[in-house]
Amino acid sequence: MSAFLARIDAELAEIRAADLYKTERPIQSPQAARVSIEGRGGDIINLCANNYLGLADNPELVAAATAALETSGYGMASVRFICGTHDLHRELEKSIARYLGKDDAILFAACFDANGGLFEPLLTDQDAIVSDSLNHASIIDGIRLCKAKRYRYANSDMNELEAALKQARADGARTIMIATDGVFSMDGYLAKLPEIVALARAYDAVVMVDDCHATGIMGERGAGTHVHHGVADGIDILTGTLGKALGGAIGGYIAGPQAVIDLLRQRARPYLFSNALPPMVTAASIKAIELAEKGDHLRARLYANTMKWRSGLEALGFRLLPGEHPIVPVMFGEASVAQAMAKRLYEAGVYVSGFFYPVVPKGQARIRTQMNAALTEDDLDAALAAFGEAGRELKVIS
Repeated sequence: MSAFLARIDAELAEIRAADLYKTERPIQSPQAARVSIEGRGGDIINLCANNYLGLADNPELVAAATAALETSGYGMASVRFICGTHDLHRELEKSIARYLGKDDAILFAACFDANGGLFEPLLTDQDAIVSDSLNHASIIDGIRLCKAKRYRYANSDMNELEAALKQARADGARTIMIATDGVFSMDGYLAKLPEIVALARAYDAVVMVDDCHATGIMGERGAGTHVHHGVADGIDILTGTLGKALGGAIGGYIAGPQAVIDLLRQRARPYLFSNALPPMVTAASIKAIELAEKGDHLRARLYANTMKWRSGLEALGFRLLPGEHPIVPVMFGEASVAQAMAKRLYEAGVYVSGFFYPVVPKGQARIRTQMNAALTEDDLDAALAAFGEAGRELKVIS
């Protein structure tokens, strides 16, 4: 074995020894509230999908995808600016823009690519980005690809944000962009968008929000955190995904002013150098937005499930992070405890995943449970019973 591979093997051994090794379990059924997993008899309650509205196996989405597959083929085999743009792409982009209240939108293979391609075309070394410390890895990586000067503030600390804005102005920044998640995915916390917008106006800054964990489920019609907080006019650029509440497939987008979208079509590298989304995904995503807009009944079920789940875990004695979002993190501290808890729950018929370093800080390992509208009360009661039994067995609750 070469020295290179020996070093890699040693690093993998260290990851395993620290109980930080991540495993994958192949699902043999559609993504849903209950799924079938390879090598395991029967179905299992799924509490770790981003399938907030339960649309991943929705028959209308499947029908839309099937119809597009039959009429428009399997893939585009090209990037958008060569011969990869289908009429469905523009229809979806217009649907996204209308849904979110923006001039236009641009599609990417994933929101990771959207965030990776956003900053570099818009900002130079004459500009500044002020970023929340808990922002998603894709925002962090996108900022790293940009030459703008970087400032960071502690999660939702408005005093630190204002100090960074003052410093950026004092340092002579031409344009200042504030970058934040709308919902911080590991904690379920909501960004303080009203305060952020007020500070942006005071310091003439642009506001960018990644709304991946809010689009479809927060605000009127599920349009997102900017609508939920009543500051739609104060958010300049929105990024998001088609891979969570909006059907759970793949694809991301940026929505914003026409000039911004037009420049991104000319300069955003993940857009220019990646294949266009398959027609079947775009067609199903158009239908998903339609269902999300009129999905008040789904959102009502989602938040009823969230309240029942959170109150049930608290009654059992588990330590939760506070919040109102369908992300409900159950805190265990050490990775080994979170891993052991996830293993016991899997054996008991509940599918969850442990989250630990480097996904979350050391000492803050957790199981991030996520509610969705397809879960029944029986599902939640069975999952709560399993959590209680496993928690007592591992002595994390009394």
